[in-house]
Amino acid sequence: MATDLTDTAHAVEAAAVMKLLARRPRLLSLGEPTHGEDTLLDVRNELFRQLVEEEGYRTIALESDCLAGLVVDDHVAFGAGTLDDVMERGFSHGFGASAANRELVRWMRAFNEGRPAADRLRFAGFDGPLEITGGASPRQALTALHAHLAARVDGDLLPCTEETLDRLLGADDRWPDPAAMTDPSRSVGRSREAGELRLIADDLVALLDAQTPHLTATTSRDEQDRARLYGRTAVGLLRYHHWTADTSPGRMTRLVGLRGAMMADNLLALAERGPVLAHAHNAHLQREESSMRMGGREVRWWSAGALVHARLGDEFAFLATAVGTIHGRGVDAPAPDTVEGLLYALPHDRCVIDVRRLAAALGDPRPSPRLSPWFGYAPLDPAHLADGDAIVYVKNLAEG
Repeated sequence: MATDLTDTAHAVEAAAVMKLLARRPRLLSLGEPTHGEDTLLDVRNELFRQLVEEEGYRTIALESDCLAGLVVDDHVAFGAGTLDDVMERGFSHGFGASAANRELVRWMRAFNEGRPAADRLRFAGFDGPLEITGGASPRQALTALHAHLAARVDGDLLPCTEETLDRLLGADDRWPDPAAMTDPSRSVGRSREAGELRLIADDLVALLDAQTPHLTATTSRDEQDRARLYGRTAVGLLRYHHWTADTSPGRMTRLVGLRGAMMADNLLALAERGPVLAHAHNAHLQREESSMRMGGREVRWWSAGALVHARLGDEFAFLATAVGTIHGRGVDAPAPDTVEGLLYALPHDRCVIDVRRLAAALGDPRPSPRLSPWFGYAPLDPAHLADGDAIVYVKNLAEG
């Protein structure tokens, strides 16, 4: 396939990205096709730095535990804690070990030095407290929400006491049992105590909503935002655990869909506060339906990006990232009849691709899908090129 794509490529710079968008989106997201590659995160860091400094974005949200992310936010916005402690406690999925993530946190803290509170750069995790092996105990979210309300409203309005909450929660280590992901009978999500906790969580969130005028007048915006985060997380976690105990054929589809919905709700809440930069796997941010194989079956769900786009329209933008090679992972130079192969022929190590011009240049039929020998890398889907707003292309990655 002889296709000249030179006119579609631009430098990986904020100005080039903004020229490809009809407007400055409230939520600008950057995906990655694989985790654990600091080269990709270095590209993210530089692009996000430019977008913060030149376009006024003031929140950076990563695919990491939303509750752990509060530790990072306290550090970058207010100087709490040490960088070492923040990297250890403030990230999930092992992302705190990344040198590029460490540099991002260090830069965010330096950016905020001397700035007024209203102009400070904020950090957020937007994933739920979920690992591939299961969900965390809802204790942190439930007890924090209960404490927030207990300190500010009439105690008679609370659905239970702190002692009752503690008794129903039980030992925290019974909630994230890894065996429950393959054996639903091991999950506590449909126990009597879990059922009572779901009702309590619902009542606490309803009380939070009902007391909005009072709480708005007596608490800061940060305190209100965190209380709502605790409420979303408590309800989401208990719902996730409930369906972890399910035995129907749709169990895994429902679980990945619930995770996507939790991500979307967190992103939408952040976008209400101001312009947001988000970074996660491409599959969590794309507009089209996402899919993966689990246990020999294909699982399909609407990702956070698809859900957010349905709400925000062109206030949401998605930049997918694609790569040429990942040395040490068996991902070698792509075949020339794939999208990645066509991009690999460009004379650029890194560039931003105008996807609409790319899709028009390719015409129909589209190139063949790329096949990856490594499960950890997800190639572009040629059928959905124009569903994004741009592609960030990185030609070669060393082993992460």
